[in-house]
Amino acid sequence: MRSVYEAAGGDEGLCRLAQAWHRRVMADDVVSHAFSHGFHPEHGERLAAYWSEALGGPAAYSAMHADETWVVGIHSGNGQHEEMDTRAIDCFDEALADVGIARDDDVYRTLHEYFVWATTTTLARYPQSADDVPSSLQIPHWSCNGLQR
Repeated sequence: MRSVYEAAGGDEGLCRLAQAWHRRVMADDVVSHAFSHGFHPEHGERLAAYWSEALGGPAAYSAMHADETWVVGIHSGNGQHEEMDTRAIDCFDEALADVGIARDDDVYRTLHEYFVWATTTTLARYPQSADDVPSSLQIPHWSCNGLQR
């Protein structure tokens, strides 16, 4: 059985998806606010590496960049932001179409479910303060069957 990482096109496919999503969120009046403080010039590549690791690919993100505690921490302490989350998910779905993944494809469904889960659960878990984020989090892994425990 192939991984979500492989089904999404590996590093190249996830890099295209990350770039497409980033373009979409930067064009969105609400979601782009999350980037108003600035972002790393290689944000797309780093995001693709993170998704690759989470979706069954190589563990390059945690080896070269950061761990899950850092990722969750930078998304924490900003209060509740349901509208931004919904719009970020919409941008992700549009980015899937941008890279040629059709809505009726199983990989579309799996990637959509992963992104919704990550956005509304993992990254939204500590809305009050980044200081609440535990220090030992690991990148969660996702398969065609959902979250792997």
